[in-house]
Amino acid sequence: MNSRIYTEPLPADAYQIDDPFWAKKQETVRTQMIPYQWRALNDQVEGAAPSHCIRNFKIAAGLEDGEFKGRVFQDSDVAKWLEAVGYVLSWHKDEELERTADEAIEIIAAAQQPDGYLDTYYIINGLEKRWTNLMNNHELYCAGHMIEAGIAYYEGTGKRKLLDVVIRLADCIDGTFGPEEGKLHAYPGHEIIEMALVRLYRLTKEERYLNLAKYFIDERGQEPLYFKLEREKYGNTYYWEDSLFQEQYFQAGKPVREQKEAEGHAVRAAYLYSGMASAAKETGDTSLWEACTRLWDNVVHKQMYITGAIGSSDYGEAFTFDYDLPNDTVYGETCASIGLIFWARRMLEVEPRSEYADVMELALFNTCLSGMSLDGKKFFYVNPLEVNPKACQKDQLKKHVEYERQPWFECACCPPNLARLISSLGSYAVTANESVMYLHLYVGGRVKNPQNGMTLGIKSGLPWNPKTEVTVEECREEMYDLALRMPGWADGVSIRLNGEEETRFADVDGYIHFRREWKPGDCVKLSFDMPVRINRSNPSVKENIGKAAVSRGPLVYCLEEADNGDELHRLSLDTKEEIEVCKGAAFEGTTELRGRGRRLSGDGWNGALYASDIEESYSEQTLTFIPYYLWNNRGAGEMTVWVGKY
Repeated sequence: MNSRIYTEPLPADAYQIDDPFWAKKQETVRTQMIPYQWRALNDQVEGAAPSHCIRNFKIAAGLEDGEFKGRVFQDSDVAKWLEAVGYVLSWHKDEELERTADEAIEIIAAAQQPDGYLDTYYIINGLEKRWTNLMNNHELYCAGHMIEAGIAYYEGTGKRKLLDVVIRLADCIDGTFGPEEGKLHAYPGHEIIEMALVRLYRLTKEERYLNLAKYFIDERGQEPLYFKLEREKYGNTYYWEDSLFQEQYFQAGKPVREQKEAEGHAVRAAYLYSGMASAAKETGDTSLWEACTRLWDNVVHKQMYITGAIGSSDYGEAFTFDYDLPNDTVYGETCASIGLIFWARRMLEVEPRSEYADVMELALFNTCLSGMSLDGKKFFYVNPLEVNPKACQKDQLKKHVEYERQPWFECACCPPNLARLISSLGSYAVTANESVMYLHLYVGGRVKNPQNGMTLGIKSGLPWNPKTEVTVEECREEMYDLALRMPGWADGVSIRLNGEEETRFADVDGYIHFRREWKPGDCVKLSFDMPVRINRSNPSVKENIGKAAVSRGPLVYCLEEADNGDELHRLSLDTKEEIEVCKGAAFEGTTELRGRGRRLSGDGWNGALYASDIEESYSEQTLTFIPYYLWNNRGAGEMTVWVGKY
């Protein structure tokens, strides 16, 4: 790994976003999602599934009497909420929000045990049972999320209360797990603590945390398999005893370096791979990095939907096999695509290749934004590429597919996950070191590189307009490299440097490199070719034979019943005719696509199920495509990404 280019993400407050698209999304998170989710965490949203989250912490802290309620991982919801608040407070000071968060942190600190342990399920139900069901009960998963929250809140506010809580928690875990005699030689059932510990190491420089993260990764899948031993010792229920993936549901059936394709629960997998990439970067572990690149290749080129969704099966919320990508029974959990973004950013920190950023952008604009309504108060857990409400109501195999966003979930991992991702967007857009700054995502705003003090003003018209402008506002008088991503969706780019057409640049792994002695006022203008693309699937994806999906720039588009009528499966697109780019009629400020198409007629069938003497007939119809992330913001109805073609 010595030839790699190591860069760091910028802190959340380094990128002040004023982008016409993303600033609105961040404001929705700040003004709508976070207050709404706080009410949900306190069981104050009428008609929504109860969370029990805050009440569990109050009971664990001795502030109220009662029993633990909700899922065993309920603590993680408030941790993700606090993490999002920390990011928001880094770029928008809000005394009332900070006071609310501080009050929640006081309750969490009061619940923490003298030895640093923190998990309300076991604090309430019996501490003697802790660490006895790592396979199912999410103690280390909850701890990982709380560690992330403690770091984000400290970086956003400068307050150490929650950071000190999670340091004590990490020390408790470090004293419990590891290769030493007398410790548990184990690992979590649901990964995330691995990347959280690496992040804590980066902040504190305490190598024990990095070593523990690496231990959890290296120990996973080693013989004898820990989860088998744990089941035998404690009689824990093995929910996947009759499954085809067995221990690989947890990515624990074999050591991580022997895993060549993504298997099992998609969110767990993406979180594990993110931790692996982080640990490989910090330790220089070449074999671990090679495992990351091998798994990335399998996920992105064999098991990822065109929208950036991953995890095709409802059973186990899991990966299945290469090219198995059904559109109407897909799982495609919002959290899985968020995990894919985590992973992509960490791959970029080691190896700046545009493919990683392309995938990050794809998942961000499509599956992640699809997971929330425009007002930030309703959510999708599952992100299908084809929906018929009647099928969701009548077909048991499609029961998991909601055709309308929900106000909350009994398992509510996705909504606060979205909040923490969008509120920290600046740290995904750019990574840098002392010699180069990489722009991975084009997001309007003002970004300051703490490595060398260079400040850039960025203007971007994405996702609707392909023009981007990067202006140097502050810099040292020294040679420095700016690397601007050439998106995979662009056919080409026109570049002007200080008003002059520029052709002298290096293209390295999909990044346009400018190395020069920059001066304040220097300006690079990019105009990408952003054609409408008619995409086809590999023939091995049987569901998409004879079909096409339409995209433009980073956005995938879909047909919705509101624009095109019902029975969308009867429609087909004329792929030989040009598709028109239009101002959005249904959603102001957006872009729609309109193409020539036709509808298969039902004339002459008279209710017959089969016939041999009826000739197919068609009527012409204009097909109207809207951005996929906007579907179901106008009520229930059919939707499809893939449409027949002729």
